[in-house]
Amino acid sequence: MAERDYYEVLGVARDADQRDIKKAYRKLAMKHHPDQNPDDPEAEAKFKELGEAYEVVSDDEKRAAYDRYGHAAFKSGGGGGGRGGFHDPSDIFSQVFGGGGGGSMFDDLFGGGGGRRRDPSGKKRGSDLRYDLEITLEEAAEGVEKELEIEKYAGCGTCSGSGSKSGGGGAKACSTCGGRGVVGQQRGIFVQQVTCPECRGAGQVVSDPCGNCGGDGRKQAPERVSIRIPAGVDDGTRLRSTGKGDAGMRGGPAGDLYVFLHLREHDVFQRDGEDLFCEVPLPFSTAALGGELEVPTLTGSATMKVPAGTQGGTTFRLRDRGMSVLNGRGKGDLHVEVQVEVPTKLSSEQKEKLKAFTESIGEKNSPVQESFFEKAKRFFDS
Repeated sequence: MAERDYYEVLGVARDADQRDIKKAYRKLAMKHHPDQNPDDPEAEAKFKELGEAYEVVSDDEKRAAYDRYGHAAFKSGGGGGGRGGFHDPSDIFSQVFGGGGGGSMFDDLFGGGGGRRRDPSGKKRGSDLRYDLEITLEEAAEGVEKELEIEKYAGCGTCSGSGSKSGGGGAKACSTCGGRGVVGQQRGIFVQQVTCPECRGAGQVVSDPCGNCGGDGRKQAPERVSIRIPAGVDDGTRLRSTGKGDAGMRGGPAGDLYVFLHLREHDVFQRDGEDLFCEVPLPFSTAALGGELEVPTLTGSATMKVPAGTQGGTTFRLRDRGMSVLNGRGKGDLHVEVQVEVPTKLSSEQKEKLKAFTESIGEKNSPVQESFFEKAKRFFDS
């Protein structure tokens, strides 16, 4: 398969500075990290490709050799004679995100990376899972409990998660990687570390694997998870359910479940923070004479007083009729903009009466119209 241009892999221009290169790598590495895409070999391949591209382009000497000789600079006999090999992509990931040798918050988020802090028993933390959930505005306002059905790895019931027929004690160091969880892969004159195919990074293999789970101590199965959504959540809110992600290998700790909320578009209301906005039609007669207007709210209808002479576009505020404050007290307000309805089907008699009415009130009884023409007159006279 043809090797892609490193700048294309990172999505940056050939003259991009180090700041833009690092920014591009961070974004793409988070997207394609293997622990974010379990059992997706394409994502793992892209993650490795990103690590290789970043390692070259972020190093001035390697970048210069690549710009001159291309991929041949890093193959046996290449004209560039580049120095240094390709490192484990997980190590590069940890370095960029500040992991160093002691791990980082990204190790916690993804369940550990690069084989660090590997349990000698072969236990490995399960992956975190993401679930996108759409809810209504009403559910976001009041809070709701949802039951989700998730396809995930759960602990094997046959071996109690140990991966061993005998229930434990059958684990030994992997002979392929010597217990390291990674093996070297030759690429030209360089050696790149990759996850061991025999133990899949655990560093241990089970001598008497369980027939139900094949020695993993876990098996993929659907599971129902209940999650409480608090009142006041907004579009994009992320909820975390600890220990509800994939079960770990051979009894390792489970990952977490992250639920991302998406608010369904509402037919009546628009939201801005804790406040709600809507437009309500106002009968012509009520606008002129005043009266009461029934308006919708998230919890039912409410009656609002409308003063005589109300103009179209006037906004009224109903206190505490908006969204709940997330993790706080109180509610926002509901802002109601009235739109005066003009009768469209009038009989001849009604038209005559309306015409007579209009003539009877005169021009001085149209404050909006009067104000507009005064402004227009000043504009044209200036």
